Order: sequence, then C-alpha cells, then structure tokens
Amino acid sequence: MKSVPNSVDDYIAGQPEPMRPKLEQVRAAIRSAVPAAVEGIGYGMPGYKLHGKPMLYFAGFKEHYSLFAASGTFFAALEDELRGYELRKGTIHFPFTKPVPVKLISRIAKLRAAGIAATTKKTMPGQEKGRPKRS
Repeated sequence: MKSVPNSVDDYIAGQPEPMRPKLEQVRAAIRSAVPAAVEGIGYGMPGYKLHGKPMLYFAGFKEHYSLFAASGTFFAALEDELRGYELRKGTIHFPFTKPVPVKLISRIAKLRAAGIAATTKKTMPGQEKGRPKRS
C-alpha cells in the first residue's frame, strides 16, 4: 500500500511521468479559476476546499485521470460539455489520451465555488440564526 502524500507536489511527483503534466494542468486550472481555494491532500489525493467545505479533488489512474467534484449538482448545467466523458456520481473520468480540457475544468471549479458560496451563510456578529441579538 502506498503512503499518503504530504502535499500536492508529492502526489504529482509520485505519479508516472506521462501523467504528471496532465495533473499539473488540472491543478493550474483549478487554482486559476478559484484562487481562494485551499489546496491540500484529502482521501489520499489532491483536493481543494473553499470556506472549509470540499470543492474538488483529482487523481491519476492507469488509463485516465478523474475529477471528484464532491457533488454532481453541476452536471445538468454542463450537460453538453460533459457529453463524451464517463460520468459517475460526482466524478468525471478524462481519458489520458486526450488533451486536458482546461476550460471545462475551470468552469467546473467556478460552478462548485458558486455552489459552496450559495450555501455558506456567514452569521453577522451579534446575530444567531439570522435574528438580531437582544440587549
């Protein structure tokens, strides 16, 4: 069993040489699309959190690399663009033999970030559950 990498750099470095540039492109697309996302390792693979909530993970495999979106809610919004890719619950498989769809990955990252932002309601100081605090 492989040990869990300490960083995204370690994860990518541990992949076979032909996979590394693809994973670097995926990483760059996510970081560029959502610069506020916090990068780390989760479930043994590179991942990004936004406001403490899981946003995206990615991983390399023998014949493909996958984007794990921690939610499949964006699938309908990108139905045409996702046609031709293998989809699983919240996961997209990208064939190793094709170029990295950087624009698509950026759109997915932005949609996930928007979904997280919509569900992340920050409580204002002095308020609980949306009601003003009484003096």
